[in-house]
Amino acid sequence: MTISRTFIDFFIDRDHVPTTGSTLIPRLGDPVLFTTSGMHPLTPYLEGEPHPLGRRLVGIQRCLRTTDLDEVGDRTHLTVFEMLGSWSLGDYGSSETLKWGYELLTTRFGLDPRRMYVTVFGGDEQVSLDQESLRTWQELGLPIELTTDDNWWSNGPTGPCGPDSEIFVWTGDGEPEGTPTTDDRWVEVWNHVMMRYRRLDDNSLEPLKQQNIDTGLGLERLTMLLEGKRSVYETSLFEPWMRTIPKLWKLDERSQRIVIDHLRSSIVIVGDGVHPSNTGRGYVLRRLIRRMLTTLWRDDDSRSLSDVPIELFEHTLNHFHQGETVTLIRRILIDEEIRFSNLLDRGRKVLSHERFHKSLDETDYEYLHETHGLPRELVDSLR
Repeated sequence: MTISRTFIDFFIDRDHVPTTGSTLIPRLGDPVLFTTSGMHPLTPYLEGEPHPLGRRLVGIQRCLRTTDLDEVGDRTHLTVFEMLGSWSLGDYGSSETLKWGYELLTTRFGLDPRRMYVTVFGGDEQVSLDQESLRTWQELGLPIELTTDDNWWSNGPTGPCGPDSEIFVWTGDGEPEGTPTTDDRWVEVWNHVMMRYRRLDDNSLEPLKQQNIDTGLGLERLTMLLEGKRSVYETSLFEPWMRTIPKLWKLDERSQRIVIDHLRSSIVIVGDGVHPSNTGRGYVLRRLIRRMLTTLWRDDDSRSLSDVPIELFEHTLNHFHQGETVTLIRRILIDEEIRFSNLLDRGRKVLSHERFHKSLDETDYEYLHETHGLPRELVDSLR
């Protein structure tokens, strides 16, 4: 049985109803460009609107985050990933969700509780210590670290938010040591958010109409832990990529991970109907493609996306259950590669002019962008 199926079935047995995971594109009217968490599509229901499927839900949601872009290339961060989620819409509280989380990880997935650590919201000037979560973990016998900033969850500067409790698993050799905030060998796997408040424009908090639970368990990280791998890239989820890309291009480990992540993410984004452009979602996609190509071309500018086997496109689209045709997505990415290559050639010619053989000021950057279509980050990379 797959990890996802085990997760879904566990919560179905506890009266949760499966929801259909939506695309990376948020609902109409949502100001956010992409879905960043499992709860994002459920925001209206977390705020009190009745959900047609009831008050207990479970599902899988694909997500995209660019806030962690600089960390992509390490062993756990990805731009596009899948989030296993469970939700209580004004039904049960933190004690139930934390006990279920412990049960699922230890008895169903077989993780050793002696290699687990949890964090709990320690309180601040607005919200007090999360006593219920603290007591629950004490009853279960896990070591606990209290934090403030690291255990407060929000989806933006305003909107639903609340204290959370995170479950970490030790990935180092030997006996566990340190705490989640002092040793990065503790890897966060499951976050349980007690969604109780709404942050207002003046930074004050007001109670939500109902007390909710929103949990998110990263599929790729959980797979890494269950398969005993050193990074998410070494798991079965990335098997075709890790079998193919190292043979295709000789890259150092971090560069290889960035290329694999950004190319895989670009395929998923295009698969959800987004095309490269200079604004909005299309610009996020364009930046990802260009960041990937910049990394790919660092040592050899003859490398091309046309070398990437169809198998990798098919594997990614099948995994994310996307219906776009492989040939269309491949064509879109190769066209963007050609466009970027031409832009680089033009940029090098323009910047070779003696006018730009000095430190550039804002007027120079504005001229280069307005007249020659060279964005600031591209100009800086060419100098």
